[in-house]
Parts: sequence; C-alpha cells; structure tokens
Amino acid sequence: MIKELMQDARDRMQASISALEDGLSTIRTGRASPVLVEKLMINYYEQQTPLNQLASISVPEPRMIAIRPFDSSTVSEIERSIMASDLGLTPNNDGKIIRLSIPPLTEERRKEITKVVGQRVEEARVSVRNVRRDTQNDMRDFEREKLISEDELEQGQKELQKLTDQSVEKINALGDSKHDEVMHV
Repeated sequence: MIKELMQDARDRMQASISALEDGLSTIRTGRASPVLVEKLMINYYEQQTPLNQLASISVPEPRMIAIRPFDSSTVSEIERSIMASDLGLTPNNDGKIIRLSIPPLTEERRKEITKVVGQRVEEARVSVRNVRRDTQNDMRDFEREKLISEDELEQGQKELQKLTDQSVEKINALGDSKHDEVMHV
C-alpha cells in the first residue's frame, strides 16, 4: 500500500519538477536559445501549431535566433505571433528566414525576470507540498481503515517527508541556477 502511494507521490513530484524545468527554459536570459521560441503557437490554417513543427530553428550567433519556415507562406504569420508574444523581440525577415536579435537585458528587466523565476519556483514548491498533503491524507485514511499499522504510517510519513525535501531541494537548485543565469552579465 505505502509503496504504491510513494511511487505515485514520486511521479507527481517529478512531474512538478519537469513542469518547472520546461517553464524556466522559456524564460529569456540574454542568450539566444531555440527553446525561447520553439513552443510559440502559430496560427497555421486556423490551427494553433508549435513553431518547431513549422520551421527549423537555429542559433547562428550567440545573440541571434534564425527561423527558417518549411513553407515560406507562413513567414508573416510567424512574425505576427512573435510580435504578439511576451518575448519582447522584433523579428527581421528576408522573405525566407526570420532573424531574432536578442538584445542584452537591462538591470531592471533582469530583476523583473528574477521575480518571474521566483514565482514559478514557489508554484512548483506549492505543487510538491500539495502532493505531500494528499499522500499523507491517503496514508491516514488507510491507517483509519486498518489497512496499514500505525508504525507503517509513521515510517511512510518519514519517507514521504524525505522525498518532499529532495524534491524541494531540486526545485531550489533549478531556481538558483536560472537566477544566476539571468543575472549574469
């Protein structure tokens, strides 16, 4: 019983960590990275399609992203989506390739970005704590229903707390790493 609960909790906590990693990877740091734009949704024949399915994305220079659409008729729609996004980038195109210059971040913008990083990290921590709470409630219910003993409940709670601490540690490390990356000039 406890093993199944712990495995479920482990999976759900890992999902929270993965969601945080994905979320942090899309935050701009002053360096060009295809991850910044690959999940950007483009209106392609009335369907919302991720940019990475419509174009090849490369980084020819440290502060430039090149987007080469597979179908040149999508260039204007891709440009429109980039302008509408919260990336704060202005696309330049020559009819075939869209280039995005990544300007250096100002100190004020860096601080704003670190606040966003902090919010996302806190959301992930809350998510992990919610998993812990749900799992503890399930364990207590099992104990009340006499499916597990009091000792098993206590042991399970200790193991769950250890798992929670490890997950929060990973989340904090991801947040610190992204914070350092953003503040690095």
